[in-house]
Amino acid sequence: MTNHEFPAGSERAAPCAGLRIGDLAPDFSARSTTGDVRLSDYRGRWLVLVSHPADFTPVCTTEFVALARAAEEFERRDCALMALSVDSLFSHFAWLRMIRDRFGIEVRFPIIEDPTLVIARAYGMVAPQDSDSATVRATFFIDPEGVIRAMSCYPANVGRSTQEMIRTLDALQAVDEGTGLAPANWEPGESLLRHPRATLEDVFAADGQADWFLQHAEQESSR
Repeated sequence: MTNHEFPAGSERAAPCAGLRIGDLAPDFSARSTTGDVRLSDYRGRWLVLVSHPADFTPVCTTEFVALARAAEEFERRDCALMALSVDSLFSHFAWLRMIRDRFGIEVRFPIIEDPTLVIARAYGMVAPQDSDSATVRATFFIDPEGVIRAMSCYPANVGRSTQEMIRTLDALQAVDEGTGLAPANWEPGESLLRHPRATLEDVFAADGQADWFLQHAEQESSR
């Protein structure tokens, strides 16, 4: 039996070409640094799933230190963190011990092992013909219904911004709570944009030439 398995039929739901925003995140079970985990067990709350190329690499180490330090910020937003790499579970353990001893921070969110690339291929993190994930640095924002709401992909030599991950999560939650749209560089506490009006009468009746499609709406923030 492999260290991770997909429910019957789910392999076909996620082609190797990758996933799109709005797709249901493929379910899986796997061994991790916190024990066996199943993705569907996180239904009912947000989840950020990240992949990294390998343990004991410089950029990945800085990312995991940053994520561990920001873990409470994600938890405050009712969002869990989960990571994945092709390295073995024992490699993960050794790496997390090194991070704790060197940086004084404990990584407590689960890190999945994926040595056969089953999960990485199902999520489009690697191409079907690839034998390793050396170029993978993907992030999936999964909502409480298990739907992928946002994705990002960075090359192996560029690390992610933890603050941008939190901002993205804040924006997704804000548009879910209201009826607006999050503009460029939106931050919690700022107003959202109204949805454009949909009739010609509204267009002609607007005070300004752009008011029918570009207006801010008041948005209260609990942050």
